Amino acid sequence: MHDTEYQALDGLALAGLLARREVSPESLMACAIRLAQERAPALNALCYERFEESLEVARGWRPRGAFGAIPFLLKDSGLAHTRFPSSLGSRLLDGTGYARNATLADRFEAAGLIPFARTTVPEFCMAPTTEAARNGGPTRNPWDPARSSGGSSGGAAAAVAAGIVPLAHGSDGGGSIRIPAACCGVYGLKVSRGRVPMGPFRGEGWGGLATDGVLSRSVRDTAAALDAIAGYEPGAPYAAPPAPASYLKGLDEPPRRLRIALWRSAWNGVPVAPECVAAVERAAALCRDLGHEVVDAAPPDIEYEAFVLAHANVLAGNIVLTVDTRLGLTGQALRDDDLEPALRQGYEYGKTLPAAQYIGSVNRFHAIGRILEGYMEGYDAILSPTLTQLPLKLGELSTARGSFLDFRRQVATYGTFSAAFNASGQPAASLPLAWTDAGLPVGVQVVGRYGREDVVLALSAQMEAAQPWAGRIAVPAAR
Repeated sequence: MHDTEYQALDGLALAGLLARREVSPESLMACAIRLAQERAPALNALCYERFEESLEVARGWRPRGAFGAIPFLLKDSGLAHTRFPSSLGSRLLDGTGYARNATLADRFEAAGLIPFARTTVPEFCMAPTTEAARNGGPTRNPWDPARSSGGSSGGAAAAVAAGIVPLAHGSDGGGSIRIPAACCGVYGLKVSRGRVPMGPFRGEGWGGLATDGVLSRSVRDTAAALDAIAGYEPGAPYAAPPAPASYLKGLDEPPRRLRIALWRSAWNGVPVAPECVAAVERAAALCRDLGHEVVDAAPPDIEYEAFVLAHANVLAGNIVLTVDTRLGLTGQALRDDDLEPALRQGYEYGKTLPAAQYIGSVNRFHAIGRILEGYMEGYDAILSPTLTQLPLKLGELSTARGSFLDFRRQVATYGTFSAAFNASGQPAASLPLAWTDAGLPVGVQVVGRYGREDVVLALSAQMEAAQPWAGRIAVPAAR
């Protein structure tokens, strides 16, 4: 198969070629590996590559599931897979291996997705830009190498935007799917809390904030992937509301007339770039043209500064758990260069965090869930900018300097529209609907009621059909 044909098609289209025996699993994997070797180095998007081994896996692969045998990438987020060690972007954790797969990794493979590498992340997946020291340099935006690809699924978004794979694994505990989707011009859906399994090694992440999913170039690929990976896992502490029979089949019909809240302003008066406001206003006009009711509205009060501190507290507690677990396994003491400066300070801060303050932080998340779900009783969806600014220049927001709390406050002025929906557990997607004159993508976010991924996906697909984006492929210059 020729590389240009491969990268012009989404995952389901490639699966159709496989089903008709017009291509083989091995030929698809060979395309993905060639493109990875050509494009990933300029982006610094991949780690733990297993190219030859994965070609052998593809040669013996029996097509299965919705995707048959599609090359795939796992995020370096600690999702357990026996073929791929992980680091969470940290020198301290580099080379962590696994004796068995996570439930989600098995579900990906049952869907016909064959991993051949991991994608880069910031340290501990705790930044909206992927610039971890462990990776030997930043992960670059494929549309502008001086800018960030976003984070924490920055490598995944860059690889999808560059056509290396049609879809890739991502995770989101504060915007980590939607932020890089917005930066790189791809589609990224954060699902409802409890929709996708996190076991068997843990039941939840970051006080219920974190969930897993994919980034893709087409809405239908995301819908098909969600059909494959969604579903309650015995023993999980959360369960999302019942899912429809098929998210993918639900795209066959446009959504009913929706009542949509339009947000132009952000919490706490955080400034929003004019390009981001213009993008959401154009998206609102598109929704009106599609027959939906769009109502000018504003975010409800969630005591945003208190939420930012609560988010930081829960992340700091998780830094302590991660670091101390690793040190306990290795018997080593923490060295000065094991952690990046802001994360090292977060570790020290987390050590001083009272248990009552941690519990209060989780309770604040739950309160935000009640506020936002109550707010949405009057709406079917929210339309907002994904980010308050265009993709950041590399180095603007870094864990290489400053205190942990200062860093988190800076993050909160960039991803202002994202993390609150991790607290509420509601589904939210970033759509690549707008582009600047300089060719930078500008994301627009669609948020649904808890458990209503079907509404978010259906509206996303309707907007995609009216304003297609899947054909945009970034070809990074070789470095």
